[in-house]
Formats: sequence, C-alpha cells, structure tokens
Amino acid sequence: MPAAPPESLQSLASAPDAGARERAWETFLAAYSDVILHVARALGGDHDAVMDRYAFALDALRRDDCRRLRGYLSDGRGSFTTWLAVVVRRLCLDEYRHRYGRAQADSVSATEQRAQRRNLTDLVGAELGVEALETSADRAPDEVLRRRELRGALDSALAKLDAPDRLLLRLRFEDDLSVPEIARSLNAGSPFRLYRRLGKVLEVVRRSLEGAGVRESAP
Repeated sequence: MPAAPPESLQSLASAPDAGARERAWETFLAAYSDVILHVARALGGDHDAVMDRYAFALDALRRDDCRRLRGYLSDGRGSFTTWLAVVVRRLCLDEYRHRYGRAQADSVSATEQRAQRRNLTDLVGAELGVEALETSADRAPDEVLRRRELRGALDSALAKLDAPDRLLLRLRFEDDLSVPEIARSLNAGSPFRLYRRLGKVLEVVRRSLEGAGVRESAP
C-alpha cells in the first residue's frame, strides 16, 4: 500500500498563493533539511563543496513549482525520506558532474557498459544467472518467445516485492551503487545488514522464478 505523503509535502503542493508556498517550503525544510544535508555530506568533499551540493539540491527541488517533489504524490511508494534521499543523491551527482565534468575513469568503455544496461529486469536476471534477456531480429522465433516469457516471469517476481526491496535492487543494479554507498545514502547503518537483505531479496526472486518453471542457465 502506498505510504501517506507527509503533511509538509501536501501543504507545499496545495499552497494557494506565493506567500503560502513560501511558508510551506520553510516548513518542509525544517522537517527534511537534515536529510538533504546528510546526503550532500555522504559524497565527501570540504564544507564548501558540501554546501554547494546542498544549495544545488534545494534549488532543483523547488524549481518548476516543486515538480520533483510532486512526483512523490503521483507515484511515491514506501518511505518518503528514503525516496527523498535517492532523489537528492542524484541531484548531488548532477551538481558534481556540472562542476567538474565526468571523471577520467568515466571512459568510452564505461559509457558503453552503461548503455548495455537496460532495466532492472535484465540486471536482476543477470545477477541470478538466468539467460540474457535481449532479443534480436535474427534469433529463432522460439528463442524470442522464450526470452519474452523469461522477462515476463522476472517482471512478475519483481512486482511482488515490497517497495523498499525494489528500491534496494534499483539502487544496486540500475544506479550501480555499492552496498556501502546505498547504506550511506539511506542512512541505513551497517552495510552488512544491507548485504544480508540484498541476498534475501534475490533469493525471494529466485524462488519465484523457480515456481514459474525458470531455472538458472547452464554454465
């Protein structure tokens, strides 16, 4: 069941005029400024770098009548604080890339690797050792059908997960964050707990696939 949006966010979205929006924004910051600042600090750097990221995130969250924040009202599930931390982390990375450009290690090879990533279904499928999911016009019709069935089974298995577990998989595989990075971003404490939780989530997906008749591919 979707979580109820925090009252401060609802007030911000429904403010009838500029004065009410300003007051609602101040209330929102009083409630969530620490979360935003924590994420800005988690990426490292000196005080000025942290505050630059913090200010950039605040500006982006407020832009276009708080369009990003309103996104939670339309499709947000799970903890708003967790959702906000993920959004702010991405904004902080945007600020870093805007300021310094992409890291030297962000080479053509790394770019190609990212381009090869498709979606959570593909990535979790690879993690679990099942067949590759991409299709091609030159594949036999029965193989294309098999891959579509596999994708459907994976989509179904992922849809059964709770929102926090889907978020964990998305951060680990789609965003390519390490477990310690996820732990810092979500203020989740020890990364070892997240390692165990990630293993359990993948095992749940594996059992769901086995129940649908999918087995790991042969080595």
